[in-house]
Amino acid sequence: MKMDVQTLNAQKSGSVDLNRDVFGLEPRKDLLHRMVRYQLAKRQAGTHFAQERGDVKKTTRRIGRQKGSGKARHGNGSVSQFRGGGKAHGPRVRSHAHSLPKKFRALALKHALSAKVTANELIIVNDVTLGVSKTSHLQKILTGLSVKNGLIIGGPELNKSLTRAARNIPDLDVLPSQGANVYDILRRHKLVLTRQAVQDLEARLS
Repeated sequence: MKMDVQTLNAQKSGSVDLNRDVFGLEPRKDLLHRMVRYQLAKRQAGTHFAQERGDVKKTTRRIGRQKGSGKARHGNGSVSQFRGGGKAHGPRVRSHAHSLPKKFRALALKHALSAKVTANELIIVNDVTLGVSKTSHLQKILTGLSVKNGLIIGGPELNKSLTRAARNIPDLDVLPSQGANVYDILRRHKLVLTRQAVQDLEARLS
């Protein structure tokens, strides 16, 4: 499965053979959906908290007489019916994370990469090393590559000039190859991979 490789000046610079087991699968929405839910659930802080009846410090004295008032028989003022009372079944501090098998997560990443190939939203470049860390310079490169909303994945270590130049560009993310994940790939319209990133991902997923 061959694909053209470009330079940062949008000039053709040979081609690369993509592994069909990584980039040539038929994308499955159910796998991608489960993986995105897994990632977003893991990101949640889970620090939401509301006081329930046992957490509210109020008098435990009986509100009124047991009988004869014509009203409900309330035992104390910390229940949810009264102002200042606790919330019934309120949110508690907890982790929202759930588990997914490692093989499933690797398969979902393959389907995310394959989805970009199927949609013609994958661009492969020789390298993303910038000589100057200027946002305007990177913006011109992205315009030449027709990237308005994209994710750039480089090698194991990112070029510092690239990361600095990308800070002020909206709708652009930059990640090293080991940071590639399903959610960040799908949330951007274009995926830009370097030759090194392709090799790293194939080695990781093969």
